[in-house]
Amino acid sequence: MPKVNVYNMLGEQVEEIELSENVFGVEINEHVVYEVVKNQLANKRQGTQSAKTRAEVKGGGRKPWRQKGTGRARQGSINSPQWTGGGVAFAPKPRDYSYRVPKKVRRLAMKSALTSKVQENEIIVVDELKFDAPKTKEMVKVLNKLNADKKALIVLDAKDVNVIKSASNIPNVQTTLVNTLNVYDILKYNSFIITKDAVRKVEEVYA
Repeated sequence: MPKVNVYNMLGEQVEEIELSENVFGVEINEHVVYEVVKNQLANKRQGTQSAKTRAEVKGGGRKPWRQKGTGRARQGSINSPQWTGGGVAFAPKPRDYSYRVPKKVRRLAMKSALTSKVQENEIIVVDELKFDAPKTKEMVKVLNKLNADKKALIVLDAKDVNVIKSASNIPNVQTTLVNTLNVYDILKYNSFIITKDAVRKVEEVYA
């Protein structure tokens, strides 16, 4: 079983815990991770792009000049795609880009992403994260004490408004809950900061 140190908010090691082999010690499947990240990004797309086809562009009712005898190329309408101001050939229209990935694939990708954080020593487990009031300055101090990278993801087991607000104004720092944790965010941030209670909750969900 992989073992990691547990730190307090002062950056001091307070204990060492064992992580579940079934969640934080699996064989990493890069292709599955790629498929799930691609799915997440596709599902985020708004799909609101739109352009007019030649049928939707205003005007173009009559032939711009006669077919023969002018010395110019034959033209049927000023709405044709080759004309400036004409319609777009195969114009993009609003569509839904989302699709589903099997649950087993999503779970394997999550375990692979979590395992990669352990193997790359980018996981930081803290005994707790608590503030009496929202204080960005205090959160910055905690991150510095933990030697966290400038791009950090903070995972909580339950919603804590003071912690969330304390981190919200720090660039490249994001907070999330165990039930909203996703593969893309895990890989996007260099430091994976997670509370001890959140670790146990992750193991409970994915073991």
